[in-house]
Amino acid sequence: MRIGRGNSPLELKLPYRFDRPILAVGAHNKVAVALAWEDRVVVSQHLGNLDAPRTINQFERTIEDLQRLYAVEAEIIVCDAHPDYFSSRWARDQKDKELIKVYHHHAHASSLYGEQRLEGTALIFTWDGIGYGEDGTLWGGEALLGRPGNWKRVATFRPFSLPGAIKVAHEPWRSAQSLCWECDREWTGNPRENALLRHAWETGINSPRSSAVGRLFDAAAAFTRTLKQASFDGQAPMWLESISASKGKAISLPQHTRSDGVIEVDWEPTILTLLDESRSSAIRAADFHATMAQSLSDQTQAITEKYDFDSVGITGGVFQNHLLTEAVVRILASQQRPAIIHETIPSNDAGISFGQIIEAINTKH
Repeated sequence: MRIGRGNSPLELKLPYRFDRPILAVGAHNKVAVALAWEDRVVVSQHLGNLDAPRTINQFERTIEDLQRLYAVEAEIIVCDAHPDYFSSRWARDQKDKELIKVYHHHAHASSLYGEQRLEGTALIFTWDGIGYGEDGTLWGGEALLGRPGNWKRVATFRPFSLPGAIKVAHEPWRSAQSLCWECDREWTGNPRENALLRHAWETGINSPRSSAVGRLFDAAAAFTRTLKQASFDGQAPMWLESISASKGKAISLPQHTRSDGVIEVDWEPTILTLLDESRSSAIRAADFHATMAQSLSDQTQAITEKYDFDSVGITGGVFQNHLLTEAVVRILASQQRPAIIHETIPSNDAGISFGQIIEAINTKH
């Protein structure tokens, strides 16, 4: 999802006023940049993934055009904390500007908080493909508690390795195979020779650890033989949603509190049900969606027992899945907890730059 061409650049009023102009450059995929000054923020059109020279040229030209058209020169540049993104490298090269680095999922949470003008303490679930986390691992299944400028991770999913690193986005079988190795299960759906991949997984070579729910959805698509090779990021979960039966049966995912106080959810039981080929792919897909929605509800309940908060929200690319989002909204509503969702700003990385603005302003304040 992205801001439509007829609606961009999108100008919004900020929930607060800030005197110094700020430019936010987004992350790496689905990039849009944002320019803020006083109580105004303008989010650019969709620019795309910063892999190709053509997209990079458009990225740099859009930054120049926004500042020229609005007669505003940024004094502060905000980028993703990931050190290797092109946008982060570009931001570091602007030596005459103050630089603020924002963690990926903090930006997601702040995007929702700022768009919906929330107040008080919020519990926001940030589920996506991957993003650089505070501990140096790749996050993507986090529950963050707090408000812009002060987020605390209170729940996550059991981490697992991503053999092949960035290749997992287009080869969902990699995540599936890794999960099977993690829980010592056999799987015959791997289309490649296992020896080298297994060695990389065992030694951690090009196999970063991640808690990303988006990669769990990739694996579910591979287990149900929905898609072996994706031509774009998010295709496997989209296909999984499309083949899913209308109603699934949730299973309980175990939770425990780690030594650092963070609740960790174990995905292993749902992997075992996905491997059961005696049931149809449609039923397994529906059960997986129902299980993930129920897990979010269970996490909310566990967090309620430890912390006070005023609202619950969901953000990140995973929640572009209508089946999942509708299930989450329905379950939380039954518990008298209305789910806060995006209405104007995209929930995926197209909304990161807006979230970076909100996070940076509150960090400076």
